[in-house]
Amino acid sequence: MATDYDAPRRNEADELGEDSLEELKARRAEAQSSSVDVDETDFNEALELPGADLSNEELTVRVLPKQEDEFTCSSCFLVHHRSRLASTKGDRLVCRDCA
Repeated sequence: MATDYDAPRRNEADELGEDSLEELKARRAEAQSSSVDVDETDFNEALELPGADLSNEELTVRVLPKQEDEFTCSSCFLVHHRSRLASTKGDRLVCRDCA
């Protein structure tokens, strides 16, 4: 479909002037009736406060030992792959982020 880009554009103010009173009332009713029902208990159950008692919670994480191609940075103490090794300062291994 061809579009005439030289034609004047219509905006909402032009369109509202041509609408009938019934259409405007219907739009107003639709806009007011579109409220969202929010259940406050859903937010309360998912909210964890700092300092909450988590003593009876269990953490299930699989921990792998350090691999042969990994090193522990002596500055940030994170385990990195050997490709992240920036320098060795004496016996200290330093990652690229800390170098």
